[in-house]
Amino acid sequence: MHIGEEAADGVLRVRTLMVNVYLVKTESGWVLVDAGLRGYDRTIRSAAESFIGSTRAPEAIVLTHGHFDHVGSLEALLEHWQVPVYAHRLERPYLNGESAYPPADPLTGGGSMALLSRLYPRGPLDISQRLNVLPDDGSVPMMPGWRWMLTSGHTAGHVSLFRERDAVLIAGDAVVTTKQESALAVMAQREEMHGPPAYFTQDWQASAESVRKLAALEPDVLATGHGVVMRGPAMRKALHQLAANFESTEVPRYGRYAKEPAVTDEHGVVRLPPDPFPKVAAGLAASAIAIGLLAQAERMRRSAYR
Repeated sequence: MHIGEEAADGVLRVRTLMVNVYLVKTESGWVLVDAGLRGYDRTIRSAAESFIGSTRAPEAIVLTHGHFDHVGSLEALLEHWQVPVYAHRLERPYLNGESAYPPADPLTGGGSMALLSRLYPRGPLDISQRLNVLPDDGSVPMMPGWRWMLTSGHTAGHVSLFRERDAVLIAGDAVVTTKQESALAVMAQREEMHGPPAYFTQDWQASAESVRKLAALEPDVLATGHGVVMRGPAMRKALHQLAANFESTEVPRYGRYAKEPAVTDEHGVVRLPPDPFPKVAAGLAASAIAIGLLAQAERMRRSAYR
């Protein structure tokens, strides 16, 4: 019995708490897409042994992007597997020790997952000895029949993978199928079509363009980094609605990157918009103090009339 869910022919979804990784069979072996949260290397290896039928290492690991919840078990896996890792060139600085990702934005999305996001690791990870850049022609090494496309916004070098023969889309965090900002939605795996997790999205205009690009593929299977696998006409309708309404339903009205994106290049972060969080936190603290003083004054007034 497989550990996970067979998302499509030869594609296994394995959940690492709140993040999905995918095992993809190929003609000559298999490939791992993303590496989930830290501490799940044994789960991933056990799932692979069951799915593939042997303890054979993957031919490669392909990363949709390098956020902590997609590379958490990567170093532990690489201790067992002497395999190459592939990512987009704009993800390299976060995977070769050069730069941390732009800071999270806890003011967007609502929910406890967003509020805690300033505590999440931003890297960088250093796997430079194994790291390779995805080829410019859109092919995916060791994955014939698949192609990668740049779906930036959540990160500058975020990629999604598409298999044209049966329209299977591994979208990473370009779109997700649960409200990732809400711990309750994540725990329940409540099925909802959303844009990328808001607290780590650094360019909303690019994200909107990426969602429209994915909707234009007309996928039959949508396998995302967070949430359940969705399929068929209902999924496509929801994806097109997301693309059409992205600016009104997904782009935050307030937050660090709501109006201005983080600027990055092949060496990492170049420029960040001002951080409104300290002002918001100070305002909330002042409000709390004012409410406390008013409550104290009211108690004193009532005492005076007793």
